[in-house]
Amino acid sequence: MTEKRIARLRPHKNNIDRYRRLLKTKLSEVERQYLEKRLSEEQAAMRIHLSAAEPPPIMVAPK
Repeated sequence: MTEKRIARLRPHKNNIDRYRRLLKTKLSEVERQYLEKRLSEEQAAMRIHLSAAEPPPIMVAPK
């Protein structure tokens, strides 16, 4: 993975870690719902970046 791709993933990972830490604290139901939603959104964004980082499959022509 290139440095550029890692740099794009880092903010998502930091946010995911922060939201997980906050979810372990005492929160109101509204706060918990908000953090769970944000966590889900960050995880989805990270999955998109990771799937875009994969090289396309190599197609080999039959002989």
